[in-house]
Amino acid sequence: MTIDLGESSRVHLAESLEVLKGLPSGAFQMVYTDPPFNTGKTQKRLTLSTKRDPQGERVGFQGERYSSSIEASHSYEDAFDDYLAFLEPRIVEVHRLLTGSGTFYLHLDYREVHYAKVLADEIFGRECFLNEIIWAYDYGARTNKRWPPKHDNILVYVKDPSAYFFDNDSVDREPYMAPGLVGPDKAAKGKLPTDTWWHTIVPTNGQEKTGYPSQKPEGIVRRMVAASSSPGDWVLDFCAGSGTLGAVASQMGRKFVLIDQNPVAFQVMRKRLGESGVEYFEGRSSPPSIDVANTPPD
Repeated sequence: MTIDLGESSRVHLAESLEVLKGLPSGAFQMVYTDPPFNTGKTQKRLTLSTKRDPQGERVGFQGERYSSSIEASHSYEDAFDDYLAFLEPRIVEVHRLLTGSGTFYLHLDYREVHYAKVLADEIFGRECFLNEIIWAYDYGARTNKRWPPKHDNILVYVKDPSAYFFDNDSVDREPYMAPGLVGPDKAAKGKLPTDTWWHTIVPTNGQEKTGYPSQKPEGIVRRMVAASSSPGDWVLDFCAGSGTLGAVASQMGRKFVLIDQNPVAFQVMRKRLGESGVEYFEGRSSPPSIDVANTPPD
């Protein structure tokens, strides 16, 4: 049975393939997904609360002591025996679900991107490969034993290489490194980003931070949504995590379907996206009962 999308955006707490198979063909202008990177580890993020305490274990400015407590712990398992076996049927569904002018953004890292590209080439066709975007950042742990990895890979595929939608006028511009060489008008407008994006991770104290592991910044997702969809279009994320695509889509007048099988992710998304204009489902279509007041704090 095909799921009727209706007029409201949707968030599903469910196994993604089950929902994908029920969605109508050709309904989505853009699909972005940030699946687990298959690190083989449990990805965890703690939310800490700190207060002044003469007996505290931390020492701050001018010897002031503080104590910390854990308010929330969000985690998920990031390990697959066969990662490509997980991705393959879902990418097949993505190809079916895209409009004729649609675009698929597959966000990975160095561990699996090369294998995933071969797989996506087989499903979409090599002629439908549009770009590999490199998202570069400079935060997090470092090592002295190798070059510290500080980038993610985003593979970009289109349904039809002769008819895909790309709105470069709506994309945020970047300043020219040598503005004096391009003239005042071009310098004021800025240049279209290349396939290498320098963008910070979600700031620790940023307003958009949810505390969910692997949360991606709205800035990079906004750029994709602006380039590859228009107001009123449907967009989809089948490994939605903290719901960044939904947050961006809401701000930009797009409708969305988000899917994740992690109950904590579902709670985080419900708190982040609110109740207005969004329906929440456990499984394919039945409304859930969740106490939003008891969701983990930001």
